[in-house]
Amino acid sequence: MEKTNPKDMEREWAYFKFALIAPVIQDTFPDPSVAAYCRRVTEEPILRPDGTTFQYKPGTLSKWVNLYKFGGMEELMPRSRSDKGSTRTLSDECINEIYRLKEKYPRLNAVYIHERLVTDGFIPATVSSRAIQRFIKVNDLKNPAASGPLKDRKAFEEPYFGAMFQADTCYFPYVPDEKGKKQRTYLLAIVDDHSRMIVGARLFFKDNAYNFQKVFKDAVAATGIPQKLYCDHGSPYENSQLAYICGSIGTVLIHAPVRDGAAKAKVERMFGVLKQRWLHGLDIGQIRSIDEFNRELAEEVRKHNLTVNSSTGQTPMDRFLATRGKIRLPESEEWLDECFMNRIVRKVKNDATLSLQKMQFDAPIQFMRQSVEVRFLPDRLSEAYIFDNGKRFPLKLTDKQANSRVKRQDLPTVDYSKEAQANV
Repeated sequence: MEKTNPKDMEREWAYFKFALIAPVIQDTFPDPSVAAYCRRVTEEPILRPDGTTFQYKPGTLSKWVNLYKFGGMEELMPRSRSDKGSTRTLSDECINEIYRLKEKYPRLNAVYIHERLVTDGFIPATVSSRAIQRFIKVNDLKNPAASGPLKDRKAFEEPYFGAMFQADTCYFPYVPDEKGKKQRTYLLAIVDDHSRMIVGARLFFKDNAYNFQKVFKDAVAATGIPQKLYCDHGSPYENSQLAYICGSIGTVLIHAPVRDGAAKAKVERMFGVLKQRWLHGLDIGQIRSIDEFNRELAEEVRKHNLTVNSSTGQTPMDRFLATRGKIRLPESEEWLDECFMNRIVRKVKNDATLSLQKMQFDAPIQFMRQSVEVRFLPDRLSEAYIFDNGKRFPLKLTDKQANSRVKRQDLPTVDYSKEAQANV
C-alpha cells in the first residue's frame, strides 16, 4: 500500500484552511464584517482532511487570513505534525476500491464495504467502519434508492464573470500524431459560468493533469483569476498539484458529485454545441496533425464567443465585457509562472543527486541526505530547482563522466604510482 508523502498532507491541510478563508481573501463574504463571517463559519464543527471534525474559534480563521496575506499558501502549511510518519486513514487505493464497489454494487452498505476492505488488505482492522461511513456520506455515495429517485436541482447562474469557471474533458476524434499514427484526442476546456464564454480550450493526445494545467494557466493569463473552479473527479482535476495551484492564485477548487455530469451543465452543453455546430460538419480525414486540429478549434471558439447564447440572449463576449471588472488579474507573468510550478518532495542521496521523472539531477551538496521540495514543469525539466526558505537552487542534469573529472577539494590527492610501487 503506497504511503502518503508528509509534504502532500501538509499541502492538503493548507488548502483546507484556504478554502475556509477564501471568501475573505476574495472579498465575497455576505456578512457585515470579517469577524461576523468568522463567527458564522465556526458555529459548527468542521470536517478536516484527516476525516476528523473540529470546532475552530473565530480568531483562528482571522489568523489564517493574516498568514495568507503575509506569505500565501506557504504560510498556511503546518509548522509541525503530531502524526508525522503515519499515513492517512484511507489511502488512494482504498478510496478507488470504495468507488469501484459502490459503482458495481450500489446497495452495499458501509459495514459490508469495511469488511471487504479489511479482507482484501486495503485497510488494517484497526480502521473503524465509521471512517468508511463518513467517507461515503461526505462524498454522496449513498444508495440512490435510499435517497430518492430524483436529485433536487435548481437552475443557477453566477452574478458576474470570473465568479466560477467550469472545466471538463470531452473525447474527440482520432488524428495523426508526429509519426503518422492515428491517436485519440481529448478536448480540455474551461467555460465561465456567468457569460458562457470559453476561456480555455485545447486538444491533446493525453487527458492528464499537466495538460489541464496548461489550459488553466492560459485562461488565467488571458482573462483573470476565477474565484472558484468547478470540476469532476477525473485525474486531471483531482490531484495535489492542481489543489496547490488553485490555493496559490486564490481560487477555490470544487468537485462535482461523483458520476453527476448534470452538475456541470454549462460546460457539458458547450461540448454539445461545439459538436453540433462544428465537429459534425468537419472533414476529420483532412486533418493532418493535432496542431491543425487546434487551429480549427481556436477559430470555432472565437465564433462561439461572438454568437448569441440562447439562454442569456447575449453573446459570451458581451457578458464578459460587461462584468470583467470583477475578476482579479495576475500580479505579473513571473508570479503566475511560479504559482503554476509543480511541486514534489525528493530525498537527496549521499552522492548529492536526486531523481525526477526517471532522470537524475545534481543537487547542491548542502542538501545531501535531506528531503527537499523540487519545483518544475514536466516538459521543462532543465529549469527545475530546489525551493528552500524562499530561495531557488537550480538543478543540473547529472553528467557522470564530467563529474569524474571534477576535483574534490576536501579530499587528499592519492598518487597511485607510489601506491603500486609500495605493494611490489
